Amino acid sequence: MLRSENFVVDIARKGEDALHAGLTEMFDVAVLDLGLPKIDGVTVLKGWRDNQRNLPVLVLTARDGWPDKVSSFKAGADDFLAKPFKVEELVLRLRALVRRAAGHASSRVSCGPLVFDAQLGTFELDGLPVKLTALEWRVLSCLILRNDTVVDRRELNERVYDGDAEVDSNSLEVIVARLRKKIGAERIETVRGRGYMLTAPVTP
Repeated sequence: MLRSENFVVDIARKGEDALHAGLTEMFDVAVLDLGLPKIDGVTVLKGWRDNQRNLPVLVLTARDGWPDKVSSFKAGADDFLAKPFKVEELVLRLRALVRRAAGHASSRVSCGPLVFDAQLGTFELDGLPVKLTALEWRVLSCLILRNDTVVDRRELNERVYDGDAEVDSNSLEVIVARLRKKIGAERIETVRGRGYMLTAPVTP
């Protein structure tokens, strides 16, 4: 379901695997179950926070009692959602967590006339919708949430492709080239040896 909503997803089925992944990999957001085997979710979360891993964390669990909510938030959770839940609500909450972690209070993030509605997951340019493939969407959403900042190539690749995907060496360049045709070549700047940066071109 999350992949169909343009999220790149890694899965850890045991608490020890989740703890290790959160300490060694780079993620935009984590969905954490409290009832993980071997090491429970609260312990995993404390381990991340004790090691200064500040990724946003949504606790998703069948335990909806007040004590579980308190222990989750005390351990450093950013949000809490009890099962059963609406898929649409989970997606909206995750998008909000990613947006706020990038420093955007409003759900509409702008870079000049290019606007990203982080709640709906849509892009507009000069008020008109921009049609994107899933990979294009992932690249552009990452760039616009950090506009005027260079985003490293490795980081972009990690946010665009699932960990087990076979990726051609020039695939990112191909995606960026397609995006430039759709939103204007001058909006995506190549920073040699580092990555890409989304900017709003200055009009005379």
